[in-house]
Parts: sequence; structure tokens; C-alpha cells
Amino acid sequence: MSEQFRPKPPRAASAEFAPGCAVAGATAATCGGDAYATQPIAYDGILLLGFGGPEGQDDVIPFLRNVTAGRGIPDERLEEVAHHYRHFGGVSPINEHNRELKAALDAELSARGLDLPVYWGNRNWMPYVTDALTAAHDAGNTTLLAIATSAYSSYSSCRQYREDLADAVAATGLSGQVQIDKVRQFFDHPGFVAPFVDGIRSALAELAERGVTDLERDVEILFSTHSIPTADADRSGPPERGFGPGGAYVAQHTAVATEIMAQLGIGSAWQLVYQSRSGPPSVPWLEPDINDAMQELPARGRRAVLIVPLGFVSDHMEVLWDLDTEALETAEGLGLVALRTATPSTHPAYVSGLVDLIEERLRATPAADRPRATDLGPWYDVCRPGCCENKRLGFQPALAGVAP
Repeated sequence: MSEQFRPKPPRAASAEFAPGCAVAGATAATCGGDAYATQPIAYDGILLLGFGGPEGQDDVIPFLRNVTAGRGIPDERLEEVAHHYRHFGGVSPINEHNRELKAALDAELSARGLDLPVYWGNRNWMPYVTDALTAAHDAGNTTLLAIATSAYSSYSSCRQYREDLADAVAATGLSGQVQIDKVRQFFDHPGFVAPFVDGIRSALAELAERGVTDLERDVEILFSTHSIPTADADRSGPPERGFGPGGAYVAQHTAVATEIMAQLGIGSAWQLVYQSRSGPPSVPWLEPDINDAMQELPARGRRAVLIVPLGFVSDHMEVLWDLDTEALETAEGLGLVALRTATPSTHPAYVSGLVDLIEERLRATPAADRPRATDLGPWYDVCRPGCCENKRLGFQPALAGVAP
């Protein structure tokens, strides 16, 4: 095991609100509950929030117990998922990617003359968010700005990270001693979009070398993201925005894919597809599955497919197994030339964009002046009431948003 195992912290029973504040645990810039911060704040540390992953065979089942905590899933069923990790030696690449991202952020912050230490903590594996928060507090850094390694709006990609913050504050007993804000969801920040544009251009050049040159006739681009229950997707984003079926989650992915295609200026067909669904078949999840979508391509005359992991900021098991293993095997079985493009990872534009998000909060940049690549943004500094409810669990205590 990578280190002596410790279970993840329990859920917070509540989150503490300072007098007169509409947002729990917030700084003066956000505690009033306005959508955008209009007051500069001298943050003294950054919290980098990750999902976490196992780092050895002995870690796999304890990690999956963390992921599924509270659902009563026996180890025998967890082992059905564990084989994905065991195929790669029990190691998810996600922790190493976050170490690399932390180092890249440290370097970019230093290059800009920003003395802001970065503390990294995970939801489901060590180091936990509690470890990052304790380290920051012990170093005297108590006014913190969080960055979640997820770009879109949904329960699992936004609100659950905000719940992680509330859980960590409660578990460490630091309520009232630290203040934590969070950067906006960055799905349409140019720094997040640029790596995908670069990746598709490189992949198209490789296809040309392999004899696939008619982009409109021969190539289909599949923008893939994690499937989620349709009930949770419908609840993603603020209810008053009225996104309709699929909520903000589907709207944001669709808008970003449309922008990427516009920047590329090519006429290839494309579609938004989903991967990595789990849970009982009786529960509807977003479709089509990427493998099902590929089954339709030969009949439409496609010779090649580009798989773009649009919902992911770095490679982890859902990329290595569901795309690089299963999806590429499906493509091969269908006789399709297939390439999977890169995730943002530590692409210079992505790293620079994350630090731009930090700077806009340090300076309280007006919303109208913030960079965005679609009409949906810039997204909110403070999540709106009723945003991204989990249908099964309801609203749990969370920071960085107006309750519930």
C-alpha cells in the first residue's frame, strides 16, 4: 500500500455561516452570495482538489470502498471494477498527474511573482482534502482559493467538491479558522479549450499520414465525457437558467465542442458521446455510449474516428480503460482507424488558464472582462441556490455556494 491507509473523512453534519453571510466558510468577497466576487482578496494559499486513485494493488479495494462509501456495495462487486485498475498494476495515473499539475502551477505562480503555495488533497485517496487543509493551516495560510480538477457543472464534478470542503473543515475542526472560496467552473475558459484544439489538429495530421484525407466524408469526431444519471444531469446548473434535459452538464459540453469545431474550421461530423456509466441498468444515464455510437459509423461511410476526452482534465482510469482499451478495441473490430487525443494535463495554455482564474479573483476582475469561449460563461464564482442536486442524497452541507 502507498502509505498507511486511512479512511476518508465522514460527511459534515453542517457548515458554519458567519453572521450575515449567505455562503458558509467564505471570504468577505463571496459571503454575501453574489454570483461574482467584486472585492479583491489577498488569498494566501491554493487548494488543488482531486478525485484520487490507488497507487498499488493493495490500494484498489480500499480506494473503491471510499468511492462507494455509504452504498453498501460488497467487495465481491467492487472486484468487478477493480480489474480495470489491476490491469495497470493497481495504479491510477491520476495522482501522478496531479503531482505534475501542482508542480506546473507552482512554477507558473512563481513566474508571475505570486507567492501562493499550492496544497493538494483528494476526495477518495490520500492525501485527502483534510490533509491539504491541515497543512495550509499549520503553515499559517488560512484564506484559501480552491481549484477542483473538473471543468463542468454537475453533482460529481462541482457540488461534491464543495461538499468535500465542508467535510474537511468539519473533520479538522477548523470552522471559523479558515475561509475558503472556489474558482469558477472553467469549461469554456480559452486555456481549457486550447489543448483540445491542438490535440485534434495533431491527430488530423496523423490521420493524413495514414491516408485518411477527406475529413468531411471519412472522419467522425466523438467528444466523450463521463455519463451520469439523467436525473442528476437534469439538475445540473442553476434551476433558473432552464437548461432543460441534460441541464448545464450537457449544455456546457455541447457548447465547448461547438466552439472547438468552429476554431478548427473543418467540416467533419461530430457528436457528444458518453462513457463509464455504472449502477443498475434500471437507472437511466446519459447516452449514447461511445461504443454504441461507433457501431453506427461504418454504415455512414466513416473510415476513421477521433476520440476526444472532452470531459477530462487528465488521463485516469476512465481514459486508460474505457477509451484507450475498450473504445479502441471497438473501433478496431469495426475496421475504423482510431486515435484518442490528449487531455489538457499540463499543457501550457491549461496551466496558464488556471492561474488566470486565480488572478481574476485576486483582482476581482469584473465578469464582463473575464475570458470565455462560449455564451454560457463566465460561470459563477459562487454557486447558485439549488445548483447540482444529487437526486439520491439531496443537498448536503457545502462551501462556495448559496444554500441549499
